[in-house]
Amino acid sequence: MHLPRLLYTCLFYFLTPFLFIRLYWRGFKNPSFRHRWAERVAWYKQPHLQEVIFFHAVSVGEVESIFPLITRLLQQHPTRKILITTTTPTGSDRIKAVMGNRVEHVYLPYDLPIFIQRFLTHFKPKLAVMVETEIWPNLFALCAENAIPLFIINARLSESSYQGYQKLAALTKPALAEVSLIATQTQEDAMRFIAFTNDKNKVQTFGNIKFDSQFSAEFVAQGYKARANLFAGRFVWIIASTHRGEEAMFLHSYQQLKAQIPTLLLLIVPRNMERFTEVENLCKKNNLHVVMRTTGKICTNDTDVYIADTMGELKMLYATADVAFVGGSMVAVGGHNVLEPAALGIPVMFGLYMHNFKAIASGILAAQAAIQCQNQQQITDVLLRLYQQPNDRQLLAKKGKVFVQQNQGAIDKIVSQLDKFSEPFLG
Repeated sequence: MHLPRLLYTCLFYFLTPFLFIRLYWRGFKNPSFRHRWAERVAWYKQPHLQEVIFFHAVSVGEVESIFPLITRLLQQHPTRKILITTTTPTGSDRIKAVMGNRVEHVYLPYDLPIFIQRFLTHFKPKLAVMVETEIWPNLFALCAENAIPLFIINARLSESSYQGYQKLAALTKPALAEVSLIATQTQEDAMRFIAFTNDKNKVQTFGNIKFDSQFSAEFVAQGYKARANLFAGRFVWIIASTHRGEEAMFLHSYQQLKAQIPTLLLLIVPRNMERFTEVENLCKKNNLHVVMRTTGKICTNDTDVYIADTMGELKMLYATADVAFVGGSMVAVGGHNVLEPAALGIPVMFGLYMHNFKAIASGILAAQAAIQCQNQQQITDVLLRLYQQPNDRQLLAKKGKVFVQQNQGAIDKIVSQLDKFSEPFLG
């Protein structure tokens, strides 16, 4: 083990007790953080599938993005065994809800050699696939030592991340040297990876797999049915994946708009389940009538805000809306996926902070397929215009669908590469 990785490993050993303390602390708001700790150190009470293709998707966003890819692999190779790991309970819940027993799932153990080797011995993966840019030095090194080909798919590398990698080059360069293929989202990402690794042969641009998300006719019908049952006669404005500091802006806009849009209903989907009660209390503090989804109640004419205090229903709820605003973009979180509402034909708005989706934001704005708002007053003005101008609303929705369709195809390229690398091992 070279010195930088040795120092990293020693530091990780020292910090591990504090990581468990953090899990316990987070468990006060979300009890799921206190469950399945044995998986964090790769202790398993029951046997699992072996000789798997191993995917790591850190949380909900990455998990959602790979479902079409996993589904395609299972359709083409029904006997293939697939393991998906996450680090968060919300990501874990989505895997169980969507994939059921079609895949294996555990938490990825902490990046210490004793845990990683135990994990690899237990599952015996034949191919490892990291989603986006998850770099774990010990995991990568031990994959190499165990002759496990390693991919990074849907990889992105911003300029700030590139500078961060440079500062830790003694640790990150050897890790990336163990990767067989880096499949990037954009050419800009590819150029940064090539500049960092000095190896253009392992870097290819396949596009962003988020464009390949699919919505079945049955799924869309569920959304339409929910709209008819819950929101009949209302103009539904969904505010999706919100973070602390954002909801207050939209509640203020709602109060400004209500006189001009009497049927307006604010549908808020907080990003984190720990904040459901906080958002409910904020609405009540503003004297707004709230319905929580888990109560099963429908919205009356007096309902101002409907809060989706559930997980995993965002895509369906998009199908209930007239206009969507994608959160995480009015505070410095960096934005969330705007392609899901666009693919469904829902007019899309988002805010100033989109650095986590820079290429997508630039592309969809260039296609005039979404509207970016700089401040709360602009949000109010844009929503009013879209309400008053149905033709503008329909055109925006149409351009959004076209933008998504024109950028699809990344999954086809990734599946081809996975087949090429896995064929000698899996048949």
